[in-house]
Amino acid sequence: MARKVSKGSAGGKRRGAARSAARGNGSRASLYDEVTQTIVTQLEDGVFPWVRPWSKAKASPGLPCNAVTKRAYSGINVLVLWGAVIEGGYPSQDWLTFRQALAAGGCVRKGERGRTVFYADRFTPKDEREQVESGEDARSIPFLKRFTVFNAAQCDGLPEGLVSQPAPLPERELHRAAEDLITATGADFRIGGAQAYYSPSGDFVMVPPQPAFHHQIDYYRTALHELGHWTGHGSRLARDQTGRFGSAPYAREELVAELASAFLCAALGIEPTVRHADYLGSWLAVLRADNRAIFRAASQASKSAEFLLQCQSIEQEQAA
Repeated sequence: MARKVSKGSAGGKRRGAARSAARGNGSRASLYDEVTQTIVTQLEDGVFPWVRPWSKAKASPGLPCNAVTKRAYSGINVLVLWGAVIEGGYPSQDWLTFRQALAAGGCVRKGERGRTVFYADRFTPKDEREQVESGEDARSIPFLKRFTVFNAAQCDGLPEGLVSQPAPLPERELHRAAEDLITATGADFRIGGAQAYYSPSGDFVMVPPQPAFHHQIDYYRTALHELGHWTGHGSRLARDQTGRFGSAPYAREELVAELASAFLCAALGIEPTVRHADYLGSWLAVLRADNRAIFRAASQASKSAEFLLQCQSIEQEQAA
């Protein structure tokens, strides 16, 4: 029978190794070693579920609303319209349909692009309505309506008083070094919606608006994770990004991106509230078959982090 090693002794040795790495020359390489050892320790001490650090329907000041009905939007519509406000730099969060703009005496400017919002409703078929009239229980069918809306700033001729006073988004907690790095990459970086992902086919990154995160600092951990994926494109570091969800190649790519995010957070002085191991634990079952996978991923993550940091260094040199 194999001898069982207590968590205390094994964990102590691993933490000692991490501290030894930290006492190095302070280079990025030793920093990466320290972070990797910490993550390995967390993974070996237990598997934790990953929880999205953002809310799909966060209620907070500055919610978008319909300019005519004054009804606040909710659910996914909040994130879609917040992202549009950020992208367009609009001064308010008043939205209306093309017809509403015309009915109010104004119009949407030619060439302006609207945003699709969704409204949940229920439909009762005719035969079911007849049951209601006879006192019987009726069956209703849920469905989604789609509307295209435009920001008041995209319209001309709207009557005075229709648009409320400027209602900016909740103030963002900016991290200047991270913002500079995101800009320096030149990546197609999009903000909006309720999902964070990198599209290999479209070569763009999408993240929810920062005010939607429970803790705004986690926006940067997520952004850096997706930029980690971005580095793997064929025109950059050319990693295998063809794996399907749940497959070993998919898990390896997720490890690379999350470790790259951990390295970058450490290098930029970002302290996320969401533990990196909580994310990585989701993939541990897939990786147990290869006890060297995390170390290979760490090597690739180092290259990914260096690639992104180099983008920032080049821009700083050019600006000097």
